[in-house]
Amino acid sequence: MSIPCAVLFDMDGTLLQTERLSTPAFQKTFEELREKGLWNGATPDEQELTNVLGMTIEQLWEKLLPGASEEIKKVADKLMLKNELILLKQGITDLYPGVREVLQELHANGTALFVASNGLERYIDEICEHFGIKPLFTDLYSAGRFGTRSKKDLVAKLLQDYQVKQAVMVGDRHSDVEAGLANGLKTIGCDFGFAKPGELDGADVIITRFTDLLTHIPDRQHT
Repeated sequence: MSIPCAVLFDMDGTLLQTERLSTPAFQKTFEELREKGLWNGATPDEQELTNVLGMTIEQLWEKLLPGASEEIKKVADKLMLKNELILLKQGITDLYPGVREVLQELHANGTALFVASNGLERYIDEICEHFGIKPLFTDLYSAGRFGTRSKKDLVAKLLQDYQVKQAVMVGDRHSDVEAGLANGLKTIGCDFGFAKPGELDGADVIITRFTDLLTHIPDRQHT
């Protein structure tokens, strides 16, 4: 299988307004870890919790649970996923404005769409199902699914698996820009109000509204 033109999307902070979901889920997870006697530290503040979004699961818990055993990190993983899915079903967050419409237009124009995320496989799958956007994607790639150690490696695997000839990487973190540059892709940085200074350095384009994406996708008419 060979794909002439594709767009690869990060999930958290790019398609999904993640901070509205992740912060309360993290807070509940830390509360439960303490109740189980697995952690006696304080819950990180909101800034610290927002800063880890986009990291691999391994990096994320290394930062938030320094010194914790692998067993405790696995418990934290399960609790976090459970809490995120409960909150998701409660409607606590949404996609960014215009995401569904932009994805539909790109899909209709024959562009192959992928998710490339450092998140857990079920987390990515459930979000796409919940918001009804799963049918628009050719495939959902995640670090949780493939055990990749970096976004760069995940994107490289996706491009190789699908023999993608031309692609654009879209994301809100430095790891997304790095993954795009390392794999020779045009890279579009999303600054929706949470990017730290220098976070998107190196991106070919930076957008502040998701709908601006359409003007920067090359050859999207039936390539």
